Amino acid sequence: MRLGAIEAGGTKFVCAVSDENLTIIERIAIPTTTPKETMKAVYTFFDKYQVEAIGIGSFGPIDVNPLSETYGNITSTPKPGWQNFPFLTEMKKRYAIPFVWTTDVNAAAYGELKNGAARQKRSCMYLTVGTGIGAGIVVNEKIIQGFSHPEAGHVLIRRHSKDDYEGNCPFHKDCLEGMASGPAIEKRFKKPSKELSKEHPAWSLEAYYLAQALVGYTLTLSPEIIILGGGVMKQTQLFSMIQEEFKKLLNHYVETPPVEAYIVPCELGDNAGIVGCLLLAKDKLNS
Repeated sequence: MRLGAIEAGGTKFVCAVSDENLTIIERIAIPTTTPKETMKAVYTFFDKYQVEAIGIGSFGPIDVNPLSETYGNITSTPKPGWQNFPFLTEMKKRYAIPFVWTTDVNAAAYGELKNGAARQKRSCMYLTVGTGIGAGIVVNEKIIQGFSHPEAGHVLIRRHSKDDYEGNCPFHKDCLEGMASGPAIEKRFKKPSKELSKEHPAWSLEAYYLAQALVGYTLTLSPEIIILGGGVMKQTQLFSMIQEEFKKLLNHYVETPPVEAYIVPCELGDNAGIVGCLLLAKDKLNS
């Protein structure tokens, strides 16, 4: 059995082929330039193998509604040239095999559920905090998506009383992504987040905003575990700060698992999306 995976990001496409045990046979990274150039490189990679199914986790927004005329498209992305690109349709033209089509963060959430921090659980939420903020949600081992997919990075939050930054989101200004993404930190403090010291006041502000969102997710979704990944979360001092702020904001209203076991780092790191895509491809064949 040969399984294929594409983690399609706005900066790069990661493509991989594995055996049925998810042992990687080959993996490459392709710069995300124009659809024509990028897809040509994708085809060159997969043409070498007889894969039986491919799982795709794509940057978005994407159309995940099978009843829609534009199902399988990347839709209103700000990435130049990729708006309304029929990604899944183009792949199906090239390869007459089963596909799974979802978001990159949904794939990462599924990878963490099956092989990462949420092993032996049936539900989880995965939040990536980096260039943007995105979330994948798995309930009863099924990825949550319907008419569309979760865009939990754009939930509205309360502004900190000492924060006068207008927000970085072109759609909502001061939503979660607008206030807590990597670019928001850099524009507010005039330095990339990785250059800020661990004692910098940026981190208490970051914890305040992320904890607010996690309280909202807890009250609406009640996942068994919330997993945080992405470039900003490589600042590991954030975890204890978020956990403390979460406890303060939730204020014992509902029960959760112990916070240190409830709000946790991703185990699979930068491999979460590819692992999730391979698992989804394997599930597709087995079903």
